[in-house]
Amino acid sequence: MTSPPSVPSPPDSACATPSASASITRSAPITPGAPVASSTPLDHPVPPPGTMGPPVEFTWLREHCPVTRVRTPQGVPAWYVTRYEDVRDLIGDRRLIRPTIEQWPSRPDGDGAGEPGLTTMMELEGPEHMALRRALSEWFSPRAVRGLLPAMRATADELLEGFAAGGRPGDLVAGFVEPFPLLVMCDLVGIPRQDAGYFLPLADVALGALITLEEGRAASGRLRAYIESVIDAKRRSPADDILSDLVAAHERGELTEESVRGFGLSMLVAGYRTSTMFLANAVVSLLADPARYARLRDEPGLMPTAVEELLRHTPVQNGVVVLLATEDIRLRGQTIRAGDAVLPVHAAANRDATVFPDADRLDLDRADNPHLTFGRGPHNCIGSHLARAQMTVGLAALLGRFPGLRAAHGQEPAWDDASPAKSPLTLPVEW
Repeated sequence: MTSPPSVPSPPDSACATPSASASITRSAPITPGAPVASSTPLDHPVPPPGTMGPPVEFTWLREHCPVTRVRTPQGVPAWYVTRYEDVRDLIGDRRLIRPTIEQWPSRPDGDGAGEPGLTTMMELEGPEHMALRRALSEWFSPRAVRGLLPAMRATADELLEGFAAGGRPGDLVAGFVEPFPLLVMCDLVGIPRQDAGYFLPLADVALGALITLEEGRAASGRLRAYIESVIDAKRRSPADDILSDLVAAHERGELTEESVRGFGLSMLVAGYRTSTMFLANAVVSLLADPARYARLRDEPGLMPTAVEELLRHTPVQNGVVVLLATEDIRLRGQTIRAGDAVLPVHAAANRDATVFPDADRLDLDRADNPHLTFGRGPHNCIGSHLARAQMTVGLAALLGRFPGLRAAHGQEPAWDDASPAKSPLTLPVEW
């Protein structure tokens, strides 16, 4: 990264929105790590245009304003937390819960109260959540994921053959990076592949609700209706897939209907999309340095540490995880009130130089790598082993099929620059 970005402070706030071009001016010096008042929220940081990020503000915020108020894209204030230690503690703190898209931000006069929500696995709490995790534990265990590897590789190879047949240059996002995790998820969970054209646009709208709130809420009802239809189909004709297994557990009284539905919605909204984004950003990072791509191609034993480093370094989650405080929490001199929204920024924590030496450098040999990409605590990502396997298999297949892969000359990737969660919409490549 370049030198710390900043902007002049407004008179009523010691934390102002930094920018890449302005210089820091403060009425009094700021002691790194000291509590900083922030009566005026900052604008929600977003990555620079045409990049995956991270936002340029992260370094400055970690040093001077590790717990500060931001104004979300909907205009609602939230606490923005950027240091590794604080993010690690908050994402495991039971005083923070994840709201549904209908619950936050709250609507005036309770408008929309009582509507069926987009309750995914992440919003379930207590015994209901734990019962669902127990039911899923074997499906997502390391042993089960190892058993999926041959089928995963076959899917990857088939997609790459089709991609190559389309000629060069080609869009790697449309041809491989997006369909690969999607097909793996559909086959494992039991969601019909042929329905992707229907649920993909709805899922993307719901996932982007931090930007498109009302559209996200409208899409959530259609997603809920769709997954209910899939569950009904599993009840009539069970198969060897996760949803069929969960439906059977519900009929035995081991799971609630909401739990089964919540898992299905989780898979539709995030079960493949985050893997798509991480895989796409990993390819961008590798192609940015041809020597790095060549090294990973020629040293397959490097893949495990390389995957962990790519998961740490690629900044997909630029502050899009929303939690709500159920009671007051004191953190670095600030009081997070009950009902306040908190954004623990995984991508900022994963670039904290106090934990990761030379944190902004992509180091494929990094051995000590306690990144927070998969969270921690009761809501840590149950699909972490599967996500690692998808990244490993996807990259290995790509390196094997296209040893000379490179960015297409004169064609830049396309990005959604309004979104804090960034991966390329297109990725033109040659080989």
